[in-house]
Amino acid sequence: MNKIEEYISLINSSLYEYVKLMGDEEDKVAEAMLYSLKNGGKRVRPMLVLEFCRACGGSVESAVPFACALEMIHTYSLIHDDLPCMDDDDFRRGKPSCHKQFDYATALLAGDGLLTLAFSVMAGTELPAETVIKAVKLLADCAGYLGMIGGQTMDLQHEGKQISLETLKKTDALKTGRLIYAACTLGCLVANADDEKFKAAETYAENIGLAFQIVDDLLDITSTSEELGKPVGSDEDNKKSTYPSLLGIEHSMEMVEELTKKAVDAVSVFGNDGQFLADYAVKLSVRTK
Repeated sequence: MNKIEEYISLINSSLYEYVKLMGDEEDKVAEAMLYSLKNGGKRVRPMLVLEFCRACGGSVESAVPFACALEMIHTYSLIHDDLPCMDDDDFRRGKPSCHKQFDYATALLAGDGLLTLAFSVMAGTELPAETVIKAVKLLADCAGYLGMIGGQTMDLQHEGKQISLETLKKTDALKTGRLIYAACTLGCLVANADDEKFKAAETYAENIGLAFQIVDDLLDITSTSEELGKPVGSDEDNKKSTYPSLLGIEHSMEMVEELTKKAVDAVSVFGNDGQFLADYAVKLSVRTK
């Protein structure tokens, strides 16, 4: 089993155990929470928490609750994004969206349940109280109306409108980038990293966060519904401004390469301990789903 598989296995087993602690497995909301967590994709964000913690000399085990809390928040955001009042998507990673598998109200509550459980999990760790408080504030700020929610708000306001490249970057820095920023810096925080490593993590997060979104936009054009597990071409159908629509496919691909190089350069401060992060940035830049 390679390192990515080991991390995913650890993250999955921990996530499912946390939700089972909520009570009766027959409970519909808990079932919906587990359904969405188990349709979990690549676990990019929690993996970054664990790896940055390790690269900074911290204990991977101590970072697991924070990694899981972040993935719970990411999953809640996807449940809510798919609702008819938001993006109105019927499928997520090849399976029916939560509100299609269950119903609107259950999906809404499942998202709320994951959001609140995330902070309960973080608060229940045995790390120093000061570290826990900083971590809770960091994740709350990144996920809230000045972070991910703010970006989603901007995204909805821009639907069907032509916007500038700078506005698009600002939107994506919040909507996609803030949780990736949280992932990288939470790992450093748990490991009590020095300022140089925190700065490297911030630079890495900023660059792979934008690259990640550009690749998403490209895949909406170049991939297939079968490969992505959700409908493609929705950006064009909704007249949504994207990097390919503003810059073209070739220039967008060049941007991904430039951003990935900056991310790789940033983690050179970790020496050999940064190799996984460098390789992972490249892996994300060439993904096909």
